[in-house]
Amino acid sequence: MSAPSFRIERSTPESKVALGLGIVALIALAAGPWWIDRNGMRIVGEFLVYLSLASMWNLLAGYAGLVSVGQQAYVGFGGYFLFAWAVLGGLPPLLSVPFAGLAAAVLALPISALVFRLKGAYFAIGTWVVAEVFLLLAAQVTVLGGGSGISLPIDVVRAIGASRDARDMNVYWSTLGIAVAILIGIYILLRSRWGLALQAIRDGELAAETTGVSVAGAKRLLYVVASAGTAMIGALIFLAKLRISPNAAFSVNDWTAFVIFITVIGGIGRIEGPIIGTLLYFALRSALADLGAIYLIVLGCVAVVVMLFAPKGLWGLVADRFGWQLFPTTCRLVLTQPSSQTSPSLKGE
Repeated sequence: MSAPSFRIERSTPESKVALGLGIVALIALAAGPWWIDRNGMRIVGEFLVYLSLASMWNLLAGYAGLVSVGQQAYVGFGGYFLFAWAVLGGLPPLLSVPFAGLAAAVLALPISALVFRLKGAYFAIGTWVVAEVFLLLAAQVTVLGGGSGISLPIDVVRAIGASRDARDMNVYWSTLGIAVAILIGIYILLRSRWGLALQAIRDGELAAETTGVSVAGAKRLLYVVASAGTAMIGALIFLAKLRISPNAAFSVNDWTAFVIFITVIGGIGRIEGPIIGTLLYFALRSALADLGAIYLIVLGCVAVVVMLFAPKGLWGLVADRFGWQLFPTTCRLVLTQPSSQTSPSLKGE
């Protein structure tokens, strides 16, 4: 008898194909300013924004069970931080993007101490209330335009790029860089020791806690990370718009409702989910753009149908059916040599 032999693998055939396609897509997108027109760059940039926001929200809801409807608070905070940095401080606006994330992470610590006292639906309502407080506070800052908002001064706009084309390219590349950094960062996080804890929480919070996982600490880490990432994206959103106002910055419809839709239909609790969801959302938006308010009704119907027939989202349905993993985060044993044994012969006496 020979013992079977195994090897430990993390990658899958699908993940190797996805890696190759991802590298090709990244090269193509990085060269976008040379083959995509201005309108195309705007659409691609918006796609990257929603992909990033959905990935951040997926971290919260998909791995920690923190269903927040107030992430627009950090989108608006990031945008206003950039304007305050540039208008009041006279500093380069692009440099404010990472500092917006750092400031949001610091701000998220005391806010998490407050909202984490709430559970379930009360947590969701609490995050929305925090976002509304942010909106009201922003409307009182008269030096940044108060309730009517403010545009970036012309000298600050020129600091982004010497010409309009240069500005568009710099904002586009910054958005692409943030999106890629977020996806890679999430993948690295989920492959780490913290990632194992997060996946344990996703699969069963009580079971994870009984095995020694610090559920409260992991949730707080995710909330801080998601807040920082969302704030950086918010800074880039309003850097591209060159204008900000409280209602636009803290819009629950634009920065949370659509993000939840994307994550739910794509597949919550999976890295691939926001990618699939964003692709489908933009496809539906392009196809139904001329229908006016009916467009939103169709989106709602699509979300209901997916939740009824594919509770884990479209990618969850595919993964369960075919076992595909484009971003494998755990190791697996692969049988390389089956055991062989000779059955003893039976002789009659």
